[in-house]
Formats: sequence, structure tokens, C-alpha cells
Amino acid sequence: MNCNQKSIKLQKQISLHKLRNSHINLLEKLVSKQTLFDRIITHVDKYRSRIYTPLQTLAMFVSQALNQDSSCQSVVNDMSLKREKSTSVSTSAYCKARIRLPKNLLSSLTKDIAINNEQKINSKWKFRGRNIYLVDGTTVTMPDTISNQKEYPHTKTQKEGLGFPVCRIVAIISLTTGSIVDANIGKYSGKGTGEQALLRNMLHNFKKGDIILADAMFSTYTLLSYVIEKGIDIVFVQNGARSRRTDFTQGKILSKNDHIITIKKPKDNPAWMSDDEISKIPKEIKIRELKAGGKILITTMLCPKIHTTKTIKNLYKDRWHIEVDFRNIKITLGLNEFKCKSPKMIEKEMWTYFLAYNLVRSLMLDSALYKKILPRQLSFKHCVQLYLNYSYTSSNIQYKKLLKLIGEKVIGNRAGRIEPRLIKKRHNAYRLLMTSRVIARAEIIKYGHPKM
Repeated sequence: MNCNQKSIKLQKQISLHKLRNSHINLLEKLVSKQTLFDRIITHVDKYRSRIYTPLQTLAMFVSQALNQDSSCQSVVNDMSLKREKSTSVSTSAYCKARIRLPKNLLSSLTKDIAINNEQKINSKWKFRGRNIYLVDGTTVTMPDTISNQKEYPHTKTQKEGLGFPVCRIVAIISLTTGSIVDANIGKYSGKGTGEQALLRNMLHNFKKGDIILADAMFSTYTLLSYVIEKGIDIVFVQNGARSRRTDFTQGKILSKNDHIITIKKPKDNPAWMSDDEISKIPKEIKIRELKAGGKILITTMLCPKIHTTKTIKNLYKDRWHIEVDFRNIKITLGLNEFKCKSPKMIEKEMWTYFLAYNLVRSLMLDSALYKKILPRQLSFKHCVQLYLNYSYTSSNIQYKKLLKLIGEKVIGNRAGRIEPRLIKKRHNAYRLLMTSRVIARAEIIKYGHPKM
């Protein structure tokens, strides 16, 4: 055995020892030790034996995402109290350990959990044995640092020095399990930053027979031709401009407000495509267009006998789940704005929150299997609340009892729910900051605070 092999063997022994003795909580419950070990060996270079090992840092980072107080100080205080040896409550070492944590480790674990959840589900929960995936985008702001502004500049509609850096995130979420299968992050505006562009790098996640549900932003010719070629079905809202020109007397009429139309390849080719890719795009494609629930929907499910108008309508209704999923991530878990101050850490923070989200979804799936109900019937927030209480009293409560309690909170039927996008509660009396903070401070020094 050479020196390298000895070193690797020793490193594995150290890692396994730390794995057995670390306080992992939700990670330890829902991710196999072998998976954690394999991912750390794959993505983490050799590290010194210290307090903040990759595994310990990972567990603490996930804990931050799950707790209401997501500060570094809070999680370091918690670790210091639980550790037998005396440990400093300074956050410096922990913050440096987070920087050393590879982004690929976080993203790989997130995807591993999603795959594992898919393997555990009951086949009866699928749509005729087929997987359904939800696709949508959202935006998140972040601290106004120079590096963040450079990577994710604020919108051009805001004055210089007033806007916060903002990014766009597109995610693929399993309808059945609620897990995030994959995600991508990019700038809010500019060439190649739209939701379609971010999805383009994640299309490899879809397999033949899968169904994608999405809004009108994704109904482009290139995407439609791609899914038809790969044997993937879609249900989208028709693009706004096309929906206004819809004429159900044209094409192959299937029934009232339901027909198959032929769309020709646009004259203008996408700038991001190579000549070879452009040549492979078909000159025309056939899609089904129908009116359901006041919307014009398009789908690649062309047979009206196998997939009736009602079936397509009910399928698209399920797209709303991704809006609720984003709410759970942004409001319940608290990712309505990032806390990290550099673009590299922003990506790590995003994947940590997605990892925490998938862990909660895995816990909900276990409860659903235990209670013999659908995972989507359970309350995400209720699950998080129960787990946080369980983590403090786990020595006295059986895991089965936790699953039973999670399964007792069944949410109501939200079909057709309409709520105004308005707020009733008024903001406080402070006026809006309409200049940069530096100028505002200088004016206060010179003139004093303005009257309310």
C-alpha cells in the first residue's frame, strides 16, 4: 500500500468516526450515513481534524435554514452548549468553515434526497404511472454589497444606490413528493437570464413519459419541439400573444373549444443556438389547444379519448402547488431574501435552504406512507414546527410518534382558491429612502432628522 492509499484509508476512518459521533439531527434521520460519507469524500478535499468538520458545518448550515433565528451566532451558541468541551462562541471559525463547504456537496445531497423520495412513493400516487414535474421561477433579493451588485445588479427601473441586488431562480419540483429535483440561479435581467434560459440547462432531468406543468413563460417553439422529440408531455398556458389570436374553428377540431393546430418554425432563430442545433429543429409541430377554466391551455397530449378536456384541466390545476412550495421556502423557511454577502455564498445558501426543504419533504413522505395518505395532504409548516420541537426532546419521543403527529394535520381542499394580491396592514410612518444611504447620512448631520 503506497502513501496515498494509506492517507485515503486514514481519512475515511476519521470521517466515519466523526459521522458516528456528530449531532446531525434531520440529516442523520433521513439521509443514510453511507450517502453522506460518499458525498463528502467525493466533493471535499482533505481537511484537518477540527471542530467544524464538513459534516458538522453542513448540519449547522441546515439548522440555520430550519430555525426562525437563522443567524450564525444562534447556531454557534447551540453547538457550544451541546459540546462537552469548552468552545468559543465566536462565529469566525464557523463562517470560514461555511466558505470551505463545496456548493456541489449541497446540490448533490439535495438531488439525492429528491431521487430517494421518488423511489419511495406509491405507484398509485402517480398520474397513470407517470411522473409529473412542476416548473416555475421566482426572485429573491440579497444584501447590497459591491460583489452582489456586480453579479446580480438591481433592476434598471430603480435609481442608482437605491435598489437591492436581485436574482432569478427556476426550480423543478415533483408534484407527488414536493421535492426539488433541480434548480438554477441567474441574473434578474439581461440576455440569457430568463426563465426559459435557466430551465434549458436542467432539461436532462426529464425522461420519456414524464409530464411537465408550467405557465405561459415556457411555451416557446424550441422547448415544445424538444419535449415532442424526447417523448415528454406538457401542459402549459398558451403564450399571451398567441392566445389572443386563438380561433377554435381552425385546425383539426376535436370538440367545442378544443382542436389540434400546426405551428410553424419561427423565422428568427434563437441567438443561443448553434447552426447544428437550429438545423435539427423541425419545420413544424402539432400541439393541442383547448379552453379550460377561462384559460387557453396547450398540450402535447393529442388524443381526446385518452386525455379528455377535464383531465387536462385538472392536471393544470395542480400547477398551483409550486406557488405554495415557493411560499413554503420563502416565508416558512425564510428565504424571502438571502443573508450572505458574496455571490459564491449566495449559491451555497440557496442550496442549503433547498436541502433543508427536501429533508422536510422526506419527513412528510415518511409520515404519508405511515398514515397511508398523500404527501400533498400534509401541512409543510406543521411538519417544520413539530420537527423543531422534536429535535429538542428527541430522547423522550419515538420517531413513529413524530410521523403520526405530522400525519394528523391534513390541509383543506384549495381548488379554485382566489385571493387578492393586496395587503391590508399598513406600513409604519417612516418615509421611503429615495437617495443613497451615504447622502442621507450627510443630510442628517447637516440638517438633523426630518420631521415625520
